[in-house]
Amino acid sequence: MKYDITFTRLTEVDPTEIIAHMSDPRVAEHMPLLTFEWDDTAMAKFVATKEACWNRDGLGHWAIMQNCKYVGWGGFQKEGDEWDYGLVLKPMSFGLGLRISRRAIEFAVADERIPFVTILLPPSRKSLGALKRPGATFVAEIEFGGSTFLKYRLNTEGSPRLS
Repeated sequence: MKYDITFTRLTEVDPTEIIAHMSDPRVAEHMPLLTFEWDDTAMAKFVATKEACWNRDGLGHWAIMQNCKYVGWGGFQKEGDEWDYGLVLKPMSFGLGLRISRRAIEFAVADERIPFVTILLPPSRKSLGALKRPGATFVAEIEFGGSTFLKYRLNTEGSPRLS
């Protein structure tokens, strides 16, 4: 199967696709802050928030497409002085995470604004090899929005490779 991965804006995706994606209980398993029902109002607020990041920082989260089909969303969001990388895939696309992350980190390496990225994972994520192989290091256990996350840092200066 060909993996033509592209990034586009969330506004380019049919909102019902994202609502269905974010309403899937398999997605919510690893998203402790996902405690509300995704409907048209939640969807509009989500896209407006992500677009505000693009307007403020010139970068934000993308809709991720494989062969022109929506498979999830993710990208970079400025949190204080740090660029946080996040990725939320549809269950049928979980296996694309490494390939998509490679593309995103290549983008970060080429962007001089991003000397490193941070990654927050819930403790329920047990498979961390894809993070550690390219050199991501554990920073701390932090609380965010009333939930605990594991914070990692990956330097993008030089040319880290996800393998």
